[in-house]
Amino acid sequence: MERNVLVIGLGLIGGSIALAIKKEHPHVTIYGYDLNTDIPPLAKTLKVIDEVVVKLEDVIHTCDFIFISVPVKQTVDMIHELSSYELKEDVIVTDVGSTKQQIVQTADSIFSNLGVTFIGGHPMAGSHKSGVVAAKEHLFENAFYIFTPHEETSSTKDGVERLKGLLSGTKANFVIMTPEEHDRVAGVISHFPHIVAASLVHQAEKYDNENELVRPLAAGGFRDITRIASSNPSMWRDILIQNRNVLLDLFDKWIDEMEYIRNYVANGSGDDIYNYFMDAKNFRDGLPNRTKGAIPSFYDLYVDIPDYPGVVSEITGLLAGERISITNIRIIETREEIYGALRISFQSEEDRGKAKVCIESKTNYETFYG
Repeated sequence: MERNVLVIGLGLIGGSIALAIKKEHPHVTIYGYDLNTDIPPLAKTLKVIDEVVVKLEDVIHTCDFIFISVPVKQTVDMIHELSSYELKEDVIVTDVGSTKQQIVQTADSIFSNLGVTFIGGHPMAGSHKSGVVAAKEHLFENAFYIFTPHEETSSTKDGVERLKGLLSGTKANFVIMTPEEHDRVAGVISHFPHIVAASLVHQAEKYDNENELVRPLAAGGFRDITRIASSNPSMWRDILIQNRNVLLDLFDKWIDEMEYIRNYVANGSGDDIYNYFMDAKNFRDGLPNRTKGAIPSFYDLYVDIPDYPGVVSEITGLLAGERISITNIRIIETREEIYGALRISFQSEEDRGKAKVCIESKTNYETFYG
């Protein structure tokens, strides 16, 4: 049976979802809509979508799946707008936002009376590039794609399974969580670290006014561990506002955490300081696929590769042929804010530069510096 899919918001994520669906389900018709009316025609030219949508009311009643792929604040607005249209009886509506509680609660309050099934979604992948021109069908391979149904009813369970089937071409790792679980986990591992990174940068900026060496010295490990502070300010403003309660709790816990280590330092408690760092080291080193320390300067190259047998050997073989040594290599599974799927570490800037030239001259893979 042919299906109609509507993607609202044709950026990197929306475009990549469309491409992944088209790859696995070539008979599905994908409609594309964007507030920027120049984008859908471009997306069609790039063969990301099949049909351009100028007015939502023209096609929305025929769509079996609707993906809302816009920033989190706009997602809430779009849910309200969708409720004003005639929707197909068994339509599945989903989103891609980085926060889930407010979005899912809004959707539930609006769609429950309309017989529409809403499944919150969050594909944890991204790129240093944006826009539909950067969309890739393999963007989500091996990344986590989280579904957050409001309640485990028969309709939501069926909706999740239908979404999994439709999104099978993403080759993502599907995970089901409650909206509350998602926002707390995302707050701990993503949202609050962005706050900490930005705070560290602000602190460095203040010291930069006092000592001219701060900026050049920060170009090493400090720049690496605060990379996420360069993220989109508008996006993070909206995320922090929507996940406010979780983050307020994390602020309190962070203040307590800083007070612990502050007291250890104030009291000169060597054993406590040692144990504090040792416990952190042991936990971090035990995280899946995370074996390299973050503080020292490192020379990483991200390679945007598809996931197929032998691709890693292909890359390492090319580097070995040029006698370029590597110190670490790993496929990154949780790739939100990460430049590419493969991260290769080198001993020097020279080796990294040679590797970049080697890979780009002998393959069609894009490479990026961290």
